Amino acid sequence: MKDYIIRGTDLARNFRFFGAYTKNMVSTACSKHQTSPVASAALGRTMTGAAMMGRMLKDDNDRVSILIKGDGPIGGIVVEANGKGNTKGYVYHPQVDLPKKPNGKLDVSGAIGNAIMTVMKDMGLKEPYTGQIAMLSGEIAEDFTDYFAISEQTNTAVSLGVLVDVDYSIKEAGGFIIQVLPEATDEAITELEGKLKAFTSLTTCLDQGQTVEDIMKDLLGEIDLMEKVEVEFVCDCSKERMERALVSVGKKDLQQMADEDEETELVCHFCNDKYTFTQAEILELIKNC
Repeated sequence: MKDYIIRGTDLARNFRFFGAYTKNMVSTACSKHQTSPVASAALGRTMTGAAMMGRMLKDDNDRVSILIKGDGPIGGIVVEANGKGNTKGYVYHPQVDLPKKPNGKLDVSGAIGNAIMTVMKDMGLKEPYTGQIAMLSGEIAEDFTDYFAISEQTNTAVSLGVLVDVDYSIKEAGGFIIQVLPEATDEAITELEGKLKAFTSLTTCLDQGQTVEDIMKDLLGEIDLMEKVEVEFVCDCSKERMERALVSVGKKDLQQMADEDEETELVCHFCNDKYTFTQAEILELIKNC
């Protein structure tokens, strides 16, 4: 099954929701970076949240970037999504592993440590919008909830999950964002709060064969599904972009590269693709600086 994001409301218009199935997107990222189980969970949760936030933007070319920097062994997470919901990302230290928690769950908060989450939205304006919060949970979904409450003043429930199999492959991944609409009744909010407290695990539901749509119906009753779009891991790196990165280092450093090596190799952080520049190509770039 291909990855997708859905958007809609409950029939009474108390809530709007975004739901995401992201197993393939997360699998691609984790395969490219050879992540440990705890790094896979941290990266996958962040990518899933970013993908849904991307669909909240107005235009396909708008972008949302999420940077998590902490004092835990994973170091940090960088994720970008566009308005289509296509997403890319990486972790600073992908091979970091930690013992599981006593309840058997991956210790994502321990891997991240004390951290700051920065969300930057580039919507084609003069300056991008930037919001920043201290991550009190470190489990990522709860921190997205805090971000929406603090930076966007929106009451939001966020669930993000990645189920890592025994062979380190991604068995399931997905998430949802539910936001309270202005006309929501107190009764509807109380009912949803009760269902969320009783909600066990998103990945358990997916592993048992439920779809994201099924989960939304369980939580919100009958829904008005306004949109369902396919999403995937997409990195927009290219040799041309790498050329621009090389030019930005300046003539002096380029000349040093040309003098010292017959070939210069650059690696994209997001997808690990490699780009090789010959000595002749570096010298040509120097001429054009």
